Amino acid sequence: MKKIIHVDMDAFYASVEMRDFPQYRNIPIGIGWDTKRSVLCTSNYLARQYGVRSAMPVITAKRLCPDLTIVNGRMDLYREISQQIRSIFLRYTDIIEPLSLDEAYLDVTDCKLFKGSATLIAEQIRADIYNELQLTASAGVAPNKFLAKIASDENKPNGQCVITPEGVADFVRELPLRKISGIGPKTAEKLAKHGFTTCADIRASSENNLKMIVGKFATSLYQRSFGVDNRELTVKRQRKSLAVETTLAEDITTESECLDIISVLQTKLLQRLANVKDRKICRQGIKLKFFDFNQTTVEQQSVCFDEQLIPDLLATALARSKGRAIRLIGLTLGFSSLDKKSSVNSKNNSLVNQTQEENIKQLCLNIE
Repeated sequence: MKKIIHVDMDAFYASVEMRDFPQYRNIPIGIGWDTKRSVLCTSNYLARQYGVRSAMPVITAKRLCPDLTIVNGRMDLYREISQQIRSIFLRYTDIIEPLSLDEAYLDVTDCKLFKGSATLIAEQIRADIYNELQLTASAGVAPNKFLAKIASDENKPNGQCVITPEGVADFVRELPLRKISGIGPKTAEKLAKHGFTTCADIRASSENNLKMIVGKFATSLYQRSFGVDNRELTVKRQRKSLAVETTLAEDITTESECLDIISVLQTKLLQRLANVKDRKICRQGIKLKFFDFNQTTVEQQSVCFDEQLIPDLLATALARSKGRAIRLIGLTLGFSSLDKKSSVNSKNNSLVNQTQEENIKQLCLNIE
């Protein structure tokens, strides 16, 4: 039986700021940028009591919480602390699947510390994080990833929940479907219309019935309703895409305004691309988000970032706007999978990579 721990830092970015700046500790704060078009990365628990949450526009957050203080994020510091947290994880296992800077799965099945008790290992990890970094973390301990992630949210902040193999059935039975990853508000509403609100409801049905409602997701949903999840931890992840985007201070409507923003984004994209190793570009695209928060992405196959593709991609995206003002612009790159087939013709691949490198250098020169 597997022993999986899901560790989730408590309001990570906000907690770092409260740790470093005592004046933030007893007031509601949000991490972002104090402009009317900014979106919050996260907020502390005081702010959450007012309904403030991550990905919320600052203007909306301040309407809910007039006393909210916006703190500029320090991503370089958050990344550094995330690495320190990872070094603590490595004391207990090297089977780690990071989900973001502030959360990860750990497989401690073979860890011999604390006589192999995953509960005690999780407690010690949380103690290490607090003693060394003065930050709190919550943890979920369970036989699989699905249950561990849900458990880590049960006793937040600075808490822990353990689901033993014997306790899986009881824990899952009355679990609201909304807590299952992959079930968003619309899917939950659709299921509720058919009488499905808990895992017990799903168990009483069948995969075939569920397929008529949620399609291919039916198999996974039926398994989750019994607490079944056979996924292994993904220790090594292949980057599938790269993107840069910016939310605009003021809405724009014209092609020339878009191109001005894109020229700035190009620089950032190329800088980040220079740090991506052993990945082959297979497509590039442009993303637009409109004033009503609907968005569109237009992509085209490409073996490198090609500046000449931008006008056509932008024209297609603007046609989809139907006159709506634009509040966000992004550039995207997609990468092909690295498998045996992709290395059959190594000579051609080398030529493609060489061409890609030369194009990047030339684009950087042009931008400078």
